[in-house]
Amino acid sequence: MSRGAMISQRSSAYWRLMRADRPIGTLLLLWPTLSALLIAGAGNPPLKILVIFLLGVWVMRSAGCVINDYADRHIDGQVSRTKQRPLARGEVQSWEALLLFAGLLLVALLLVLQLNKTTIYLSFAAVGVATLYPFCKRFTQLPQVVLGVAFSFGILMAFTALEQGLPLPAWLLLFANVSWTVAYDTQYAMADRDDDRQIGVKSTAILFAQYDRLAIAALQLITLVLLAGLGAVINAAYPYYLGLVVIVGLFAWQHRLIWQRQPSACFQAFLHNNHVGWVLTLAIVIEFWFFR
Repeated sequence: MSRGAMISQRSSAYWRLMRADRPIGTLLLLWPTLSALLIAGAGNPPLKILVIFLLGVWVMRSAGCVINDYADRHIDGQVSRTKQRPLARGEVQSWEALLLFAGLLLVALLLVLQLNKTTIYLSFAAVGVATLYPFCKRFTQLPQVVLGVAFSFGILMAFTALEQGLPLPAWLLLFANVSWTVAYDTQYAMADRDDDRQIGVKSTAILFAQYDRLAIAALQLITLVLLAGLGAVINAAYPYYLGLVVIVGLFAWQHRLIWQRQPSACFQAFLHNNHVGWVLTLAIVIEFWFFR
């Protein structure tokens, strides 16, 4: 194999290790963060801060995927959906994954240093939770809750970066996002439930057992109630609430997908949550751009 081909092959392995070829995780992290920036910035956050957060979302999601695969390097090969990941296949060595993780964190640090001190402090907590999450499935049946917290730090950081402190809208959006994250990551875990049981990995899908669909519905209802409360606090006009009605329909479609609990359909339901995110963000855009 030529040197150029070897470099291309290694670059491809790193790219896939960061899950850059599968943007769903980035999008699910992006939408609530972008929604927070729009609310905190009254629909017009400064371009510099917007760019920093957009880059930060991509970098931190990539770092999260790398450390997740490092933590799961000995079990991914036993799960049908993950056995082709670079670390599981031996395309990348463990030390390379850790070096890549450190490099991504350095880039994230350089980005966050452009922001104020409060946001910088929050970023360290965010990194800690994101690093902890992949290991939680070994000792708790609620790793999805930890993921929800990790995916919600961007909301708090958006408000502090825009010198808004941590007002009630920030917390309503945060708790709504945690609830939503647990719901969609339970759908994700349902796709791996049989494999996870065999290898001893814990998840809310296993915890909820035959009540998984009911638990997801309850979490989605909590999400909607919190988002409705957010609308009331920011004095949102009717388009925002129309967005929530659309989200109700999207959640209903997801339940149709997971009804038979088929792994592939559960994974499709998980992917479908991207639509939930952009509908909410669009509703907030319309609220601030056309009704303020």
